[in-house]
Amino acid sequence: MNLKVLFMEKQKYLDDLQDIKTIMDRSSRFISLSGMSGVIAGISALVGAYLAYSTVYSGQDYLNYRHANLSFYNLTILFSIAVGVLITSIVGGIYFTHQKSKKTNQNIWNSQSKRLIINLLIPLATGGIVCLILIGKGLIGIIAPFTLIFYGLGLINASKYTLSEIRSLGMMQILLGIVGCQFIGYGLILWALGFGVLHIVYGIVMYKKYEA
Repeated sequence: MNLKVLFMEKQKYLDDLQDIKTIMDRSSRFISLSGMSGVIAGISALVGAYLAYSTVYSGQDYLNYRHANLSFYNLTILFSIAVGVLITSIVGGIYFTHQKSKKTNQNIWNSQSKRLIINLLIPLATGGIVCLILIGKGLIGIIAPFTLIFYGLGLINASKYTLSEIRSLGMMQILLGIVGCQFIGYGLILWALGFGVLHIVYGIVMYKKYEA
C-alpha cells in the first residue's frame, strides 16, 4: 500500500513538472505561428518564381540555349515581383497567425513575437544589404542562393523563440543556398524549391501537427 501511495505521489510530482515545463515553454516561445502562413508564403513564392522566370527568359525557345535577360527594365520587374511576394506572404502570415492566436488565447504582439521578429530581421536585413551590393556589382547569379542562405540563418536565429521545427526549415534553406552557389544556373529553381515547395510542405506538416 505504501509503495502504491509513493508511486502515485511520484507520478503527481512528474505531472506537475510537466505542467510547469509547458507553462514556461508557452511563456518563452511564440507558438501562435500558423502553418497556413507557410503555405501562403510558399504559393506566393512559386507564383513569383514563375513570373520571374517568364520575365528573364521572355521570348526564347525552351528547347534551345536560353540567355538570362537582366536589363534594367527586367530588374525593375523582378524587384516588383519580389515586393509583391513579400507583401502577400506578410499579409497572409499575419492573418492566419492572428486567427490561430485567438484559439490559443495568445496576444499576437507580445514580448515573444517581438524577439522573434528582431532575431529574424537581423540576418534578413544583413542579407538584403549584401544582395544590393552584389546587384550593384553585377553579380546577379548568386543573389538567389544568398537570399536562401540569409533567410535560413534568420530562421535558425529566430527558432529559439517559436516552434522548434523552424530550425530544421532554416537548415534546409541554407543547404539549398549552398548548392545554388555551386550551380549558379539553377539558382531560380532552387529558390522556388526553398521558398516555395519547402514552405508549403512545412506549413502543411505544422498545420496537421498543431492546428488540425
